[in-house]
Amino acid sequence: MSADYGSDSGGRVKGITIVKPIVYGNIARYFGKKREEDGHTHHWTLYVKPYRNEDMSAYVKKIQFKLHESYNNAVRAVTKPPFEITETGWGEFEVIIKIFFVDPNERPVTLYHFLKLFQTETNLMLGKKTLVSEHYDEMIFQDPTLMMQQLLVNTRPLTLGPYKHETDFTDLAVKTVGTLQSARKKIRLEIHDLSERLKQSKEVTAHFKEEIRKLEEQDTLREKDPLSSVTETS
Repeated sequence: MSADYGSDSGGRVKGITIVKPIVYGNIARYFGKKREEDGHTHHWTLYVKPYRNEDMSAYVKKIQFKLHESYNNAVRAVTKPPFEITETGWGEFEVIIKIFFVDPNERPVTLYHFLKLFQTETNLMLGKKTLVSEHYDEMIFQDPTLMMQQLLVNTRPLTLGPYKHETDFTDLAVKTVGTLQSARKKIRLEIHDLSERLKQSKEVTAHFKEEIRKLEEQDTLREKDPLSSVTETS
């Protein structure tokens, strides 16, 4: 492993790829009724978390959340863990999340999240009081700067105790793979069925073409010898 400090490299470490998985999204809870003073109905928290138990502030300088313009100070920056903001509201909207790194030579990462407040019918039937809408993603650092490489590999745990997310992403991945495999099997069966139908259609088409050819030959013979039909039937 060698560092290239050429004029075009920015001191980047060639041939190195470091992946940092993250979880981002929001949780929301219904007040139970509309708040009289502002009409707000939900309490929510928007966040970006490391997937693994590590302190992202070792390499993340700040995370910027751009909220709906109806909020005061709609663009908010958080400079230390937990990288989250908490608010109240009544409507759902898209949030732009921008992650800035300690090393300014690394380009910021931009994420988009639709802030969800309202429960699905399934959640309501299950009696869930808190809505969770979060996603797994990965930040990939290809040929990072030497400084950034050191920051990325030298992190400390975020918590000393158990560390988990609202969503069991391992279980979700297993279910997703199962769903994809089931969908592929269904598609293969549908393709086989369509292929058989196409084969049958081609056979029927070929049969009718042959019948048409025979009729055309008979018409041609009648045109050449009009008495041939009389002869044939006599």
